[in-house]
Amino acid sequence: MVKILFVCHGNICRSPMAEYVMKKLVSDAGLSDGYEISSAATSTEEIGNPVYPPARRKLAEHGITCEGHSARQMTRADYDRYDLLIGMDRENMDSMRRICGGDPTGKQHLLMDYTDRPGNVADPWYTRNFEKTWQDVLQGCTALLEYLENK
Repeated sequence: MVKILFVCHGNICRSPMAEYVMKKLVSDAGLSDGYEISSAATSTEEIGNPVYPPARRKLAEHGITCEGHSARQMTRADYDRYDLLIGMDRENMDSMRRICGGDPTGKQHLLMDYTDRPGNVADPWYTRNFEKTWQDVLQGCTALLEYLENK
C-alpha cells in the first residue's frame, strides 16, 4: 500500500484537487486497493472548511466529487504515516519541513517535479485561474502515478 499526502497552504484548493484527481486516476486504473490518498494544509486558516467552491466546480466539470472534505492541518505524525508527502509549491515544502522537523528519509517532493515542468502548481487563490491549476494537478498526478507504477 502506497500512502500519499498532498499538501498546500489551506487544504481547500490545490491539495484537495490533487487528492481527488489522484483517487480518480487510481480508481480508473483499477489500483484503489494499493493506495491511500489524503490531503492537508500547512496552515490553520481553513481548518474544517470544505473545498473552495471554484475548485469544487472545476473537479465537478471532470466528474470528480469532493463531498465530505474538511480541511485539516498536517502534523508531525503524518511524516511517519505516509510514504510520500507531496507539496504544491516551495513555500509549502519549507512549511512541511518545519512541521515535520526536516525530511530525514526523503519523503517530501513537489508534485510538478514528477513532470517535465518541475516547479510550483499554479495557486488559484491568487490567480483565480482554476483551469491552469487543474492542468498542473492533472499532469502532476498522472506523472506521479506513472512513476509509482513503474518503479
